[in-house]
Amino acid sequence: QVQLVESGGGSVQAGGSLRLSCAASGRTFSNYAMGWFRQAPGKEREFVAAINRSGGSTYYADSVKGRFTISRDNAKNTLYLRMNSLKPEDTAVYYCAADPKAFLYGGTYSRIAGNYDYWGQGTQVTVSS
Repeated sequence: QVQLVESGGGSVQAGGSLRLSCAASGRTFSNYAMGWFRQAPGKEREFVAAINRSGGSTYYADSVKGRFTISRDNAKNTLYLRMNSLKPEDTAVYYCAADPKAFLYGGTYSRIAGNYDYWGQGTQVTVSS
């Protein structure tokens, strides 16, 4: 299995930027499709972005499209989420997740949290107005 550790969260004002990182260890990182999800207090965990094994294909939630960028560096075993133009409604705990069934990667499939087998502990992002 793979172990995931997120970092890079923090508190920023609206309009600011953050870059989250997710360091992977254990199995071969490039074997996994990856995703970012978030969960705000009192809300269900929601999809943010996904990326295939090579990094050549990405998907985004409509709420973050054009503001967030998911990327990966397979040589460094690291997943990233660059977040620009942050809004108060982006406040949440952000989780990275790994899916070993990477052959199933696709727009609908990759948006479902239950399809990911491994999760990090999360990192808090707080955006103030």
